[in-house]
Amino acid sequence: MKEFTELINIMKKLRHPENGCPWDKVQTEQSLKEYILEEAYELLEAIDLNSSDKKKEELGDLLLQVVFISQINSESENFNITDVITTLKAKLINRHPHIFKNTKVTTPEQVKNNWERIKKKEKGKKSILSDYPVKMPALAIAKRYGEQASSVGFDWNDAGKAIDKIEEEIMELKIEINKNNFENIEQEIGDLLFAVANVSRLLKVNPEISLMKANNKFKRRFQHLEKIIKEKNMDISNTDLEKLEEIWQLVKEKENS
Repeated sequence: MKEFTELINIMKKLRHPENGCPWDKVQTEQSLKEYILEEAYELLEAIDLNSSDKKKEELGDLLLQVVFISQINSESENFNITDVITTLKAKLINRHPHIFKNTKVTTPEQVKNNWERIKKKEKGKKSILSDYPVKMPALAIAKRYGEQASSVGFDWNDAGKAIDKIEEEIMELKIEINKNNFENIEQEIGDLLFAVANVSRLLKVNPEISLMKANNKFKRRFQHLEKIIKEKNMDISNTDLEKLEEIWQLVKEKENS
């Protein structure tokens, strides 16, 4: 593809040790890590906004990180972008035997289950559960663990039973709060969050994205509350909770209407 080749050549020019860009040519894999996450989150936002222009832009920014890191490794003769693509092609073919071989599947769930089994075999894993990066969001890992356990039949496949588990974990948390046992409280909160992630998975909701949206909603509503208090010439720090809750409910009602 002509455009892709041109992109690679642009990256090489930016990285040229003598005539390259002063910023681009000093970057490393470590320095680019923050941008990988940033661009991924901006792409998620563009998808939620359903803006074609934003999606094109953010997909390009994310692709830039792939090209950038591949070029850095090419300069060290570790691998290049062609090796990245070749590895990806082999993985896609091997993990889709229902397309490229004779395996028979009829549902997306069967495809996912096969994927996990093939992945385990490829990597020589002893467990169906993967070792995820320590910096990966914990809710996202909880969701993936649930999916992987489900691929071998360890699952309720019933959101109602999973919700019952949330209620069970809340009761256990209350018991530990009454005992004032911090270590057990921490453990029970973890169990509660894991149970919530499991319900999210069964309801086809990504818990990490759901929490991100909840954070944005809280921020929007709280800043609206701050604006109202300022307009009333009140000091938020000296406003009692009852009054704050009253204004909060007004903000919610206005937003919902």
